[in-house]
Amino acid sequence: MSASYPNPIIAREGWFFLAAAVIVASIATWLAGWWSAPLWLAALFVLQFFRDPAREIPGDARTVVSPADGRVIAVERARDPYLERSAIKVSVFMNVFNVHSNRSPVDGKVQKRWYHPGSFVNAALDKASEENERNALWLRTDGGADVTCVQVAGLIARRILCYVAEGDRLARGQRFGFIRFGSRVDIYVPEDSSLVAALGDKVYASSTVIATLANHA
Repeated sequence: MSASYPNPIIAREGWFFLAAAVIVASIATWLAGWWSAPLWLAALFVLQFFRDPAREIPGDARTVVSPADGRVIAVERARDPYLERSAIKVSVFMNVFNVHSNRSPVDGKVQKRWYHPGSFVNAALDKASEENERNALWLRTDGGADVTCVQVAGLIARRILCYVAEGDRLARGQRFGFIRFGSRVDIYVPEDSSLVAALGDKVYASSTVIATLANHA
């Protein structure tokens, strides 16, 4: 299965920034010639930051895929602070060179959404999950499994975007939000899930499997 996007390659959140960067660099080239090179490098950075490629989605209804591109910085048993349960937590850190589009880790319905204002400490630190600005989604699969997906702002990230609300349905790999600049996403899955992701793994949104939910049928 593949994720479909109405505007692939460049995320719509980046159109304004990319257009502005290209216009400024073009004017500088007209006025100053090759001295404008740093501005073209800045435009290339904006282009790579807001890239948003479609991805092939592996697995089935029990598959949990990564909601973000980046590196796994935590795999641990933890308390899910949103559903007040014991769970397995997987954290993915996104640096400024990763794709920052966020995609649903499972097929499911949004049961609830929480937003918490907060600080902007380095998203690679453990305390970022509790102290930073964050947006959380409680997703329930058709099989009855609960998965919590949390967008966490970082040191530079100052804008979390989430486009879904309670009652919406999300398909595995479907785009639901975006975080501008370095940040992280935390995923809480049931304790009986089978983990695939390991600490230090490089993962890709919607195409890397991070866990498999237990079959309770």
